[in-house]
Amino acid sequence: MGIIQTKNVDLYYGTTQALKKINLDIQKNAVTALIGPSGCGKSTFLRTLNRMNDLIEGVKIEGEVLFEGKNIYQDYDEIELRKRVGMVFQKPNPFPMSIYDNVAYGPKIHGIKDKNKLDELVENSLKGAALWDEVKDRLNKNALGMSGGQQQRLCIARTLAVEPEVLLMDEPTSALDPISTLKVEELMDELKKKYTIVIVTHNMQQAGRISDYTAFFLSGEVVEFDKTESIFYKPKDKRTEDYITGRFG
Repeated sequence: MGIIQTKNVDLYYGTTQALKKINLDIQKNAVTALIGPSGCGKSTFLRTLNRMNDLIEGVKIEGEVLFEGKNIYQDYDEIELRKRVGMVFQKPNPFPMSIYDNVAYGPKIHGIKDKNKLDELVENSLKGAALWDEVKDRLNKNALGMSGGQQQRLCIARTLAVEPEVLLMDEPTSALDPISTLKVEELMDELKKKYTIVIVTHNMQQAGRISDYTAFFLSGEVVEFDKTESIFYKPKDKRTEDYITGRFG
């Protein structure tokens, strides 16, 4: 049984159906990639997993999303859920404050006041995001002065600081240069030892390199979900094969 399971999830924006009967089992301590053409529902699905779609007016969700066997719409409040299921967005969005305060922000909101504990969390989170060595001598400098790739890893550190179990990543490298992209990819390989990662990516090569499982979305449906090597080398559905070989999308 996966750490997150979705059962017959339908999602509507007003009268438009964006997700149709999504059934997925997200495995613990693995990277699951969601691939598919633009507008196929993958980011919408990702945001369903920590109730980010609740913030959009006119959204209606049917079916079940289970996190560790409990229904996220009935058994969790969204604050607790988003602490345990963290999110990293497409564009780095550091707060206009120091590097230290960016990382300490979440733990402080969740009631951690002890300076030693905060110092430890900041250091461990920056190490977890492979950023500590680059910034340890300038923790009090404004985070907006960092490069784009560093800012994205800072956003990952900020998410790690509240000690989640699952990391959702919505195209986390699409705004980054190739070297920064590689660093974030290497990081994911490390992170999955401790966390479960679900990533939306447009980049086929990236999905092939970093993920253990891949779900191919098309027009709001999951066409195929399997281990990544099966999806890429032995797809069962012709549409999956056409997408992966670049015939459409």
